[in-house]
Amino acid sequence: MQSATHHSSEARNGASAAQFPPLDRETRAAVDTETAAYHLSREPQTLRVWACKENGPLRPLRVNGRLAWPTAEIRRLLGVAQ
Repeated sequence: MQSATHHSSEARNGASAAQFPPLDRETRAAVDTETAAYHLSREPQTLRVWACKENGPLRPLRVNGRLAWPTAEIRRLLGVAQ
């Protein structure tokens, strides 16, 4: 009997890819940590550590205690033209 919950990385990646628009179609000036982590192929916690230690390749904006990652900086870091 198979479990109803499937926790393979393929299932997670397939579900998350559908939830995030391609970076070249992103219209927001800044994105949340989960979206930025997806585009940078990092775990969200890695970006939170970058923000806390201020030692990562990107610096987030802080809006009411939340992190907002500038889309233009993500594109610059990845070498994606707009």
